[in-house]
Amino acid sequence: MTTTLAPAPTGNRAPHGDAAPGGARRRATGRALWFAAVGVPGLFLAVFFLWPVATMILKGFASPDAAAHPAWSPAAWDLGGFGEVLGRPRTWRVVGLTFLQAGLGTVLSVLLGLPGAYVLYRRTFPGRAFVRAVVTVPFVLPTVVVGVAFRSLFMDAGPLGGLGLDQSLTAIVVALVFFNYSVVVRTVGGFWAQLDARPEQAARALGASPLRVLRTVTLPALAPAIASAAALVFFFCATAFGTVLILGGSRFGTIETEIYVRTTQFLDLRAAAVLSVLQLVVVAAVLWVSGRASARRVRALALLGSAPGERRLRPRGLGAGGWASLAVTAVVVLGLLVWPMANLLLRSLRTADGTWTLQNYRNLAEPVAGSSVTAWQAAGTSLRTAAVAALIAVVVGGLVALVVSRRPRSRAGRRGLALLDGVFMLPLGVSAVTVGFGFLVTLDRPLGLGVDLRSSGLLVPVAQAVVAIPIVVRTVLPVLRALDPRLREAAATLGARPGRVLATVDLPLVTRPLGLAVGFAFAVSLGEFGATAFLARPDSATLPVVIFRLIGRPGAENFGTALAAAVVLAVVTATVMVVAERMRGDKAGEL
Repeated sequence: MTTTLAPAPTGNRAPHGDAAPGGARRRATGRALWFAAVGVPGLFLAVFFLWPVATMILKGFASPDAAAHPAWSPAAWDLGGFGEVLGRPRTWRVVGLTFLQAGLGTVLSVLLGLPGAYVLYRRTFPGRAFVRAVVTVPFVLPTVVVGVAFRSLFMDAGPLGGLGLDQSLTAIVVALVFFNYSVVVRTVGGFWAQLDARPEQAARALGASPLRVLRTVTLPALAPAIASAAALVFFFCATAFGTVLILGGSRFGTIETEIYVRTTQFLDLRAAAVLSVLQLVVVAAVLWVSGRASARRVRALALLGSAPGERRLRPRGLGAGGWASLAVTAVVVLGLLVWPMANLLLRSLRTADGTWTLQNYRNLAEPVAGSSVTAWQAAGTSLRTAAVAALIAVVVGGLVALVVSRRPRSRAGRRGLALLDGVFMLPLGVSAVTVGFGFLVTLDRPLGLGVDLRSSGLLVPVAQAVVAIPIVVRTVLPVLRALDPRLREAAATLGARPGRVLATVDLPLVTRPLGLAVGFAFAVSLGEFGATAFLARPDSATLPVVIFRLIGRPGAENFGTALAAAVVLAVVTATVMVVAERMRGDKAGEL
């Protein structure tokens, strides 16, 4: 770690800032800066997240004739909407499918991810970093791209068309595992790599078989990491939107897709609001379990020994369990992760009759059916929108991470920062569909202003930034928290102003994590579909929206153009993440 402290200022300033002339002015300036660091992100979150989401929730409690009564009148409120929506068989079928898809996706991700974690984090071999990168890329791919990739695999003309899995529960679950395999591998593998190998070696020396060592020593030690990964995967599966919408159609909807259908097809805003509340309850419960599991994982990491558990991967002495893990990992990486994307690329270069051609890519320059924009124009819109969203997310998220990283001495101060941290994580647990829907409901002439923000071109990047802010915070915060506060105190004691302490102590340390955060925010915004589907205007549609429109139209030409557009979006996203991962330091955070 290289940190440069500012030299002590010269002139009339005394060594101790508090006693120096002008010390009161500097303290006032410092307080004003911290107030702004809290106030600006707080105002942004209040206007563009809490207000729209709260309005959505309250609609679930509003009576049908609420507009005829003042808001404080009991006649304006009614819980009948909950009884009505929860009494529908369709609602419970959707809830059941949500839990079924999330449960199957979680179980399969964990079962397949554990061997991968062992091979990629417990063993060393040439090319391991490349395989880790291949495993990571699917998690950051846009959901629309993954949906199109698996649709081209399972449709009648695809390589697995004979299995009859198109528009099936199996297709959805396989795609969910594709997304979340890396979550298990990275979460459990990072923990496994730090496990002290000596307890396992002692058990083997006492005569225990490899299977018994795994069952009685290794798996109990990994339990906190496995529980944390499983909770995260369940959360991501339960809130999946684009993939389920493309692969499930109308037969296999989830709460997330049902909110979208109720809003856009049936204009049933009350039912959508009730479902949003129901989803918030489910997500809150899952995040609570995830938080408890993560806390256990952190406590367990603090107790681990320093003896590294990595060993070189050698055919001799690998054992039956090692060979099985290697085989499962190879099949998953090549068959589940690489094959769908390779098939997507090859299908984009062929016509429906199998002729090799670049026509699908030439069609990207033609206006999309039912729209005035081309796919290339939509790609340009996506890049511009993602750039603005990433800038907003990094500024707001960076300020939040800076404030939350402080360590106040008072209990009230620590609780306040913990509350602030939790509030800014809320967008991670709220459906992007709910956020987009809330924007539509609240931002028509907000606060009596004579401006309809729903027609503003800034609304889409703002919505994408709301989704990306928690990721920026979680990427930068661990680095800031790792900084010894005595460095800041020493700089301040030497007379450095708060701004100079920030510029010379904090910023040099977070430059690389900020670069990674920019990459994450840009990639997430580039592929965001849930909120953008509500907010994008026809003349400024983003590329994920255009791809979704293309696959919803009949004709092999439209589907071929969708494949080509999905390849372009996947290549751009993967390139951004490869560049961003090069900025990762030793302490950059993970979700």
